[in-house]
Amino acid sequence: MPRLQFGTFLAPHHPLGESPTTQFQRDLDFAEHLDRWGFDEFWCGEHHSTGWEMIASPEMFLAAAGQRTHRIRLGTGVTSLPYHHPFIVAQRMVQLDHMTRGRAMFGSGPGALPSDARTLGIDAMVLRDRQDEAMGVIIRLLRGDDRFDYDSDWFTLRDAALQILPYQENMPMVTASSISPSGMQIAGKHGIGVLSIASTSTEGIAALPTQWGFAEEAALNHGQTVDRKDWRVLMAWHLAETREQARNEAVNGLHRWHNEYNVRVLGRPGAHHVDDAWELLDESTGNGAVGAGTAVVGTPDDLIATIQNLQEITGGFGVVLGFAHDWANKENTLRSWELVSRYVVPALNGTIRPMQASADYVEANKAALMASASAAVMQKIMAHDGAQAALVTTMRQIAERANSRASTFRPGAGVPTTTGGAG
Repeated sequence: MPRLQFGTFLAPHHPLGESPTTQFQRDLDFAEHLDRWGFDEFWCGEHHSTGWEMIASPEMFLAAAGQRTHRIRLGTGVTSLPYHHPFIVAQRMVQLDHMTRGRAMFGSGPGALPSDARTLGIDAMVLRDRQDEAMGVIIRLLRGDDRFDYDSDWFTLRDAALQILPYQENMPMVTASSISPSGMQIAGKHGIGVLSIASTSTEGIAALPTQWGFAEEAALNHGQTVDRKDWRVLMAWHLAETREQARNEAVNGLHRWHNEYNVRVLGRPGAHHVDDAWELLDESTGNGAVGAGTAVVGTPDDLIATIQNLQEITGGFGVVLGFAHDWANKENTLRSWELVSRYVVPALNGTIRPMQASADYVEANKAALMASASAAVMQKIMAHDGAQAALVTTMRQIAERANSRASTFRPGAGVPTTTGGAG
């Protein structure tokens, strides 16, 4: 199987109470941490309300992250296209691509928060159509088409062409997809990748097995192609060395995130207040059963099994994105991501397999291998008069030391008695 790519999706979802200044800095530290540990992708979103999701310009944030990282690719996850003139979006992505030396990825969506659309006076019913329309225009601009005019009921272009094209010949592009077929259809229509962001919900997981078919159907209808390696699936996890440790570290943060954000602030459909934090943890993780919950809180082996199960039920995808959250404290969160890099990624991508095979081979043949090595050494010793004499002397000294220890050893000498009386 092709190797999986791994990354993170930072909405972000930060609990209220901390300074936004330090939140931004923590998120930049997080990007640097993932780059150091070899992750492939870092996505962050655009939001303008709720208090919890406080990055308003993913391009600005990623430009700063690009100065502190070296190889990790940086994606807008996602830019809400109905909120912006398409020409300006294209310009910002080109600049980001040059500032990061070709590490920019362009992710788009219709806008996730109804409160953002309301603030901007945009009817929720037109969001997805506007994303689709803007996407077509942005693709023409980024590929350097001849100057063109475009008239829409919400933006206008006259003799439009970019003065600078992207650093990359083909900048990676994705669209957000949740439960409805809209995102997959946009991906198929334009021949771009997909970021499935609803797969951390029960409904989202249930929809995954049929979702890719919508993209393939749309691609066929529009003369495009789509590839499962460009399908990114979002998962939620927190890992530790033991399942008990992971549960203890995440239980309270998960409880707060669910009750205070999903239920109280957002009013997410189907979400209900749960009083007992441990009950919520069991509900979210399926009590540790593979594929039974929407999150993995446990060990690297638990996450490996869950990803393998998700690959099987979806038919396969190319990128695993971990949902960035504050369920655990900073130190435990960073260690969780280290465990993914150290154990989950190599196990799923087969990089441990040849090492294990090498160890197994030596174990199975160690008697013959050691005998051969010993024989080779003895052959060289016996062929050299001085080496023979040295070997005889060494063996005699070893025997004398062994006899000396045997003659002076007294059982129990120097060992305290257990009775306290005289021996």
